[in-house]
Amino acid sequence: MSRRARPARPAPIARAVRPAVAALVALAALAGPAATGAAPAHAATFTVVDQTGRTLALAAAPRRIVSLVPSVSETLFALGAEDRLVGVTDFCDFPPAARAKPRVGGMVAPSLEAIAALRPDVVVVTPAGNSDETFAQLARLRLPTFAVNPTGVGQVIDLIARLGALAERPAAAAELAATLSRRIREVTARVVGLPRPRVLYVVWPEPLIVPGRGSIVSELIDLAGGESVTGDGGAGYPRYSVEAALARNPEVIVLARHGNQNEAIGREPWERFTGLPAIRKGRLHAVNGDVLHRYGPRMVDGLEELARLFHPAGRAAASTPPATAVGSR
Repeated sequence: MSRRARPARPAPIARAVRPAVAALVALAALAGPAATGAAPAHAATFTVVDQTGRTLALAAAPRRIVSLVPSVSETLFALGAEDRLVGVTDFCDFPPAARAKPRVGGMVAPSLEAIAALRPDVVVVTPAGNSDETFAQLARLRLPTFAVNPTGVGQVIDLIARLGALAERPAAAAELAATLSRRIREVTARVVGLPRPRVLYVVWPEPLIVPGRGSIVSELIDLAGGESVTGDGGAGYPRYSVEAALARNPEVIVLARHGNQNEAIGREPWERFTGLPAIRKGRLHAVNGDVLHRYGPRMVDGLEELARLFHPAGRAAASTPPATAVGSR
């Protein structure tokens, strides 16, 4: 099958990330005097703007946060704000200390009774994983919500800034955002001019789910110096036919494992396609899907790993230490 034209590349990372980092100062100001460390001249409402553009106004900075989003829980730990995190979902398992936080159930249908019992000042939610019914129930309980929904790498950096404002950790957020942005730039610089292998990334095997048009994983593949063979497919993470994927002759196949899986998902079905360039050359790899799909600080660890898999020799194989919790030093 003839090779299709590759999808348009995302905006250069410098353009995607720099505005988000620059917004840290404005977001810190939006969070009110308490977030900046200044003594308020008079009693003021604490306000922050969530990722949907909605302004959240509270009587004071939130001291009790319930997170229904694993990447948010992870980021709050990275910012040193875990003391404010009083409740998480069953899927919030990183860092390991997150598992010791009170649980409120799954993402789609968490226990509203458990959430209410924790007396949260704010509940962090996402339209990408929480149900409409959960949003409606939180509204009926009059529990303030802070919505997140990053749809690109730059917006992941932006989310760190907004969570830093919410948790009164603007300095930690600025440091973490700057570190991650630098590492992203280093990866993209290393792969400039290198051949871009055709990559099949398997989010889930049966039915086959892949990163499609506009997904963050498709953008990460591009930034790491690869070409996603499904990046021109349906929006987000669509189902895809195995036959169509094979027809693209992937040169690298990446299988995501999830949760407590220690082995790659479904290696054997792919290994039998010995005519594929990826199988002939031994380029069938496994990665931790939680790192690449959760869009927390570890996302950049995943980007660096992809770059090493796509370009195992030479300058693209260089790596830097994984993301650290800058706010807890």
